[in-house]
Amino acid sequence: MTTIRAEWTKLRSVRSTWWTVVAAVVVMAATAGQLAIYIANDNTNDDPGDDPGVVALGSVLIDSLELVQYAVLALGLLTITSEFTTGTIRTTLQCTPSRGRVLLAKAAVTATVTFGLGLLLGAVGAVVAGPVLGEWGAAPAAGTLRDVVALAGYLALIGVLALGLGAVLRSAVLTLTVLLAVLMIVPLSLREPDITALHRVADVFPGEAGRHFLAGDGEPYPPAVGLLLLAGWAAVTLLAGRAALRRRDA
Repeated sequence: MTTIRAEWTKLRSVRSTWWTVVAAVVVMAATAGQLAIYIANDNTNDDPGDDPGVVALGSVLIDSLELVQYAVLALGLLTITSEFTTGTIRTTLQCTPSRGRVLLAKAAVTATVTFGLGLLLGAVGAVVAGPVLGEWGAAPAAGTLRDVVALAGYLALIGVLALGLGAVLRSAVLTLTVLLAVLMIVPLSLREPDITALHRVADVFPGEAGRHFLAGDGEPYPPAVGLLLLAGWAAVTLLAGRAALRRRDA
Protein backbone atom coordinates (compact mmCIF):
# COMPACT_ATOMS: atom_id res chain seq x y z
CA MET A 1 0.00 0.00 0.00
CA THR A 2 2.89 2.35 0.71
CA THR A 3 4.19 1.89 -2.83
CA ILE A 4 0.73 2.53 -4.28
CA ARG A 5 0.34 5.71 -2.20
CA ALA A 6 3.73 6.89 -3.42
CA GLU A 7 2.80 6.27 -7.05
CA TRP A 8 -0.52 8.07 -6.59
CA THR A 9 1.27 11.05 -5.05
CA LYS A 10 3.70 11.21 -7.97
CA LEU A 11 0.95 10.96 -10.56
CA ARG A 12 -1.27 13.67 -9.13
CA SER A 13 1.59 16.03 -8.32
CA VAL A 14 2.83 16.54 -11.89
CA ARG A 15 1.22 19.00 -14.29
CA SER A 16 1.32 16.62 -17.26
CA THR A 17 -1.30 14.43 -15.56
CA TRP A 18 -3.79 17.26 -15.26
CA TRP A 19 -3.08 18.62 -18.73
CA THR A 20 -3.67 15.15 -20.13
CA VAL A 21 -6.98 14.87 -18.25
CA VAL A 22 -8.07 18.28 -19.56
CA ALA A 23 -7.09 17.30 -23.10
CA ALA A 24 -9.07 14.06 -22.85
CA VAL A 25 -12.17 15.88 -21.60
CA VAL A 26 -11.96 18.53 -24.34
CA VAL A 27 -11.43 15.93 -27.09
CA MET A 28 -14.31 13.83 -25.77
CA ALA A 29 -16.68 16.79 -25.68
CA ALA A 30 -15.68 17.91 -29.17
CA THR A 31 -15.78 14.44 -30.74
CA ALA A 32 -19.07 13.35 -29.15
CA GLY A 33 -20.66 16.66 -30.10
CA GLN A 34 -19.42 16.43 -33.68
CA LEU A 35 -20.65 12.85 -34.12
CA ALA A 36 -24.04 13.83 -32.70
CA ILE A 37 -24.26 16.76 -35.14
CA TYR A 38 -23.49 14.41 -38.05
CA ILE A 39 -26.25 12.02 -36.96
CA ALA A 40 -28.82 14.77 -36.50
CA ASN A 41 -27.91 16.37 -39.85
CA ASP A 42 -28.04 13.06 -41.73
CA ASN A 43 -31.52 12.41 -40.35
CA THR A 44 -32.84 15.82 -41.34
CA ASN A 45 -31.25 16.46 -44.74
CA ASP A 46 -32.93 15.89 -48.11
CA ASP A 47 -31.19 12.57 -48.78
CA PRO A 48 -33.09 9.70 -47.12
CA GLY A 49 -30.38 7.28 -48.16
CA ASP A 50 -27.99 8.38 -45.43
CA ASP A 51 -30.46 8.48 -42.54
CA PRO A 52 -29.06 6.46 -39.62
CA GLY A 53 -32.33 6.75 -37.70
CA VAL A 54 -32.41 6.77 -33.92
CA VAL A 55 -29.05 5.75 -32.45
CA ALA A 56 -28.06 4.78 -28.94
CA LEU A 57 -26.25 7.48 -27.02
CA GLY A 58 -23.81 4.85 -25.78
CA SER A 59 -22.73 4.06 -29.35
CA VAL A 60 -21.82 7.72 -29.89
CA LEU A 61 -19.69 7.67 -26.74
CA ILE A 62 -17.93 4.49 -27.84
CA ASP A 63 -17.28 5.83 -31.35
CA SER A 64 -15.72 8.92 -29.76
CA LEU A 65 -12.97 6.74 -28.28
CA GLU A 66 -11.24 6.53 -31.66
CA LEU A 67 -9.50 9.82 -30.83
CA VAL A 68 -9.98 10.16 -27.08
CA GLN A 69 -8.12 6.95 -26.27
CA TYR A 70 -4.79 8.45 -27.27
CA ALA A 71 -4.97 11.08 -24.55
CA VAL A 72 -5.60 8.28 -22.04
CA LEU A 73 -2.73 6.27 -23.52
CA ALA A 74 -0.48 9.27 -22.97
CA LEU A 75 -1.47 9.28 -19.31
CA GLY A 76 -0.60 5.60 -18.96
CA LEU A 77 2.76 5.73 -20.66
CA LEU A 78 3.87 8.98 -19.00
CA THR A 79 3.44 7.26 -15.62
CA ILE A 80 6.75 5.53 -16.26
CA THR A 81 8.46 7.10 -19.30
CA SER A 82 8.60 10.49 -17.57
CA GLU A 83 10.64 8.90 -14.78
CA PHE A 84 13.10 7.46 -17.27
CA THR A 85 13.39 10.85 -18.96
CA THR A 86 14.06 12.76 -15.73
CA GLY A 87 16.07 10.01 -14.04
CA THR A 88 13.74 9.88 -11.05
CA ILE A 89 13.24 6.16 -11.71
CA ARG A 90 16.52 5.64 -9.84
CA THR A 91 15.06 7.22 -6.72
CA THR A 92 11.90 5.17 -7.11
CA LEU A 93 13.85 1.92 -7.30
CA GLN A 94 16.09 2.90 -4.39
CA CYS A 95 13.00 3.42 -2.23
CA THR A 96 11.39 0.20 -3.49
CA PRO A 97 14.06 -2.22 -4.74
CA SER A 98 11.47 -4.76 -5.93
CA ARG A 99 10.95 -3.71 -9.53
CA GLY A 100 7.96 -5.96 -9.95
CA ARG A 101 6.28 -4.31 -6.97
CA VAL A 102 6.96 -0.86 -8.42
CA LEU A 103 5.41 -1.81 -11.76
CA LEU A 104 2.38 -3.43 -10.13
CA ALA A 105 1.83 -0.33 -8.01
CA LYS A 106 2.03 1.84 -11.11
CA ALA A 107 -0.41 -0.50 -12.87
CA ALA A 108 -2.88 -0.34 -9.98
CA VAL A 109 -2.77 3.45 -9.91
CA THR A 110 -2.94 3.75 -13.70
CA ALA A 111 -5.91 1.38 -13.96
CA THR A 112 -7.80 3.15 -11.18
CA VAL A 113 -7.16 6.63 -12.54
CA THR A 114 -7.94 5.77 -16.16
CA PHE A 115 -11.10 3.90 -15.15
CA GLY A 116 -12.26 6.95 -13.19
CA LEU A 117 -11.31 9.19 -16.09
CA GLY A 118 -13.31 6.92 -18.38
CA LEU A 119 -16.41 7.39 -16.25
CA LEU A 120 -15.87 11.14 -16.36
CA LEU A 121 -15.40 11.11 -20.12
CA GLY A 122 -18.56 9.05 -20.57
CA ALA A 123 -20.52 11.55 -18.49
CA VAL A 124 -19.09 14.52 -20.41
CA GLY A 125 -19.83 12.89 -23.75
CA ALA A 126 -23.39 12.11 -22.70
CA VAL A 127 -24.01 15.65 -21.49
CA VAL A 128 -22.74 17.10 -24.76
CA ALA A 129 -24.12 14.59 -27.28
CA GLY A 130 -27.52 13.93 -25.68
CA PRO A 131 -29.08 17.35 -26.30
CA VAL A 132 -27.56 17.55 -29.79
CA LEU A 133 -29.05 14.20 -30.80
CA GLY A 134 -32.45 15.19 -29.46
CA GLU A 135 -35.15 12.95 -30.90
CA TRP A 136 -32.52 10.99 -32.85
CA GLY A 137 -30.87 9.67 -29.72
CA ALA A 138 -31.96 6.83 -27.44
CA ALA A 139 -30.54 6.94 -23.93
CA PRO A 140 -31.99 4.18 -21.75
CA ALA A 141 -30.43 4.55 -18.31
CA ALA A 142 -29.31 0.94 -17.91
CA GLY A 143 -27.88 0.62 -21.42
CA THR A 144 -26.08 3.95 -21.32
CA LEU A 145 -24.59 3.20 -17.91
CA ARG A 146 -23.41 -0.19 -19.14
CA ASP A 147 -21.73 1.43 -22.16
CA VAL A 148 -20.03 4.04 -19.97
CA VAL A 149 -18.69 1.39 -17.58
CA ALA A 150 -17.48 -0.71 -20.53
CA LEU A 151 -15.83 2.38 -22.00
CA ALA A 152 -14.07 3.04 -18.69
CA GLY A 153 -12.93 -0.59 -18.45
CA TYR A 154 -11.50 -0.42 -21.96
CA LEU A 155 -9.58 2.75 -21.17
CA ALA A 156 -8.23 1.23 -17.94
CA LEU A 157 -6.86 -1.79 -19.79
CA ILE A 158 -5.23 0.17 -22.60
CA GLY A 159 -3.78 2.52 -19.98
CA VAL A 160 -2.10 -0.47 -18.33
CA LEU A 161 -1.01 -1.73 -21.75
CA ALA A 162 0.63 1.65 -22.40
CA LEU A 163 2.35 1.51 -19.01
CA GLY A 164 3.81 -1.93 -19.66
CA LEU A 165 5.00 -0.99 -23.13
CA GLY A 166 6.49 2.22 -21.73
CA ALA A 167 8.48 0.16 -19.23
CA VAL A 168 9.93 -1.83 -22.13
CA LEU A 169 10.65 1.04 -24.55
CA ARG A 170 11.37 3.84 -21.99
CA SER A 171 10.60 6.56 -24.54
CA ALA A 172 7.25 8.34 -24.64
CA VAL A 173 7.46 9.06 -28.37
CA LEU A 174 8.52 5.53 -29.29
CA THR A 175 5.86 4.01 -27.02
CA LEU A 176 3.10 6.16 -28.51
CA THR A 177 4.28 5.28 -32.03
CA VAL A 178 4.18 1.55 -31.30
CA LEU A 179 0.75 1.89 -29.66
CA LEU A 180 -0.59 3.72 -32.71
CA ALA A 181 0.71 0.92 -34.91
CA VAL A 182 -0.68 -1.88 -32.71
CA LEU A 183 -4.06 -0.26 -32.08
CA MET A 184 -4.77 1.10 -35.54
CA ILE A 185 -2.24 0.86 -38.37
CA VAL A 186 -1.42 -2.87 -38.33
CA PRO A 187 -5.06 -4.07 -37.97
CA LEU A 188 -6.18 -1.74 -40.77
CA SER A 189 -3.36 -3.01 -42.99
CA LEU A 190 -4.34 -6.62 -42.29
CA ARG A 191 -7.95 -5.87 -43.23
CA GLU A 192 -7.02 -4.17 -46.49
CA PRO A 193 -6.64 -7.41 -48.50
CA ASP A 194 -9.83 -9.44 -48.70
CA ILE A 195 -8.22 -12.44 -47.00
CA THR A 196 -10.17 -14.08 -44.20
CA ALA A 197 -7.08 -15.42 -42.42
CA LEU A 198 -5.59 -11.92 -42.18
CA HIS A 199 -8.90 -10.58 -40.87
CA ARG A 200 -8.84 -13.19 -38.10
CA VAL A 201 -5.29 -12.12 -37.19
CA ALA A 202 -6.42 -8.49 -37.03
CA ASP A 203 -9.25 -9.47 -34.69
CA VAL A 204 -6.82 -10.50 -31.94
CA PHE A 205 -5.01 -7.16 -31.81
CA PRO A 206 -5.87 -5.10 -28.70
CA GLY A 207 -7.69 -2.27 -30.46
CA GLU A 208 -9.87 -4.68 -32.43
CA ALA A 209 -10.51 -6.83 -29.34
CA GLY A 210 -11.57 -3.72 -27.46
CA ARG A 211 -13.90 -2.65 -30.24
CA HIS A 212 -15.57 -6.06 -30.35
CA PHE A 213 -15.95 -5.93 -26.57
CA LEU A 214 -17.51 -2.47 -26.67
CA ALA A 215 -19.75 -3.21 -29.65
CA GLY A 216 -21.15 -6.35 -28.02
CA ASP A 217 -22.15 -7.73 -31.42
CA GLY A 218 -20.93 -11.30 -30.94
CA GLU A 219 -18.92 -11.28 -34.16
CA PRO A 220 -16.36 -12.72 -34.69
CA TYR A 221 -16.42 -13.69 -31.00
CA PRO A 222 -18.47 -12.82 -27.90
CA PRO A 223 -17.75 -9.53 -26.09
CA ALA A 224 -16.28 -11.42 -23.12
CA VAL A 225 -13.62 -12.90 -25.40
CA GLY A 226 -12.71 -9.41 -26.60
CA LEU A 227 -12.36 -8.29 -22.99
CA LEU A 228 -10.16 -11.29 -22.17
CA LEU A 229 -7.97 -10.68 -25.22
CA LEU A 230 -7.50 -7.05 -24.25
CA ALA A 231 -6.71 -8.00 -20.65
CA GLY A 232 -4.25 -10.57 -21.97
CA TRP A 233 -2.42 -7.93 -24.01
CA ALA A 234 -2.22 -5.70 -20.94
CA ALA A 235 -0.87 -8.56 -18.82
CA VAL A 236 1.73 -9.54 -21.43
CA THR A 237 3.06 -5.98 -21.71
CA LEU A 238 3.27 -5.74 -17.91
CA LEU A 239 5.25 -8.98 -17.76
CA ALA A 240 7.52 -7.71 -20.54
CA GLY A 241 7.96 -4.42 -18.67
CA ARG A 242 8.82 -6.27 -15.46
CA ALA A 243 11.40 -8.35 -17.31
CA ALA A 244 12.90 -5.24 -18.88
CA LEU A 245 13.11 -3.45 -15.52
CA ARG A 246 14.83 -6.41 -13.90
CA ARG A 247 17.25 -6.97 -16.77
CA ARG A 248 18.41 -3.41 -17.45
CA ASP A 249 19.86 -0.67 -15.29
CA ALA A 250 17.60 2.28 -14.52
